[in-house]
Amino acid sequence: MSSLIAWFEIPTADINRAAQFYGALLATDLSVLDLGALKMVLLPEGGALVQHPTAYHPSHEGPLLYLDGGEDMAELLSRVEIAGGKIIREKTQVSPSFGYMALFEDTEGNRLAIRSLG
Repeated sequence: MSSLIAWFEIPTADINRAAQFYGALLATDLSVLDLGALKMVLLPEGGALVQHPTAYHPSHEGPLLYLDGGEDMAELLSRVEIAGGKIIREKTQVSPSFGYMALFEDTEGNRLAIRSLG
């Protein structure tokens, strides 16, 4: 097993707004897939943004997803507010072995995190 997380879905209220935010955050172009009531945007490295009228609801509660910030999360973290999100916790050292973390809120109201070694 190379990673504990095999797939993830980030709920959205507005799939186009979320695609724009995550496209800017990840510095990539993202496209919306229209699957009827379900709208989806596939993210690089697995996972998706999803919108459905009854099945998905953005939240600060539930599991916390950590994005990989690489060696130093500064570049990724610097894009959060530019893309329309909000930084909840600035880069903070967890421990010398785990590295650093930061929390942010996306444009949909989801709480997510970033982890990096430096």
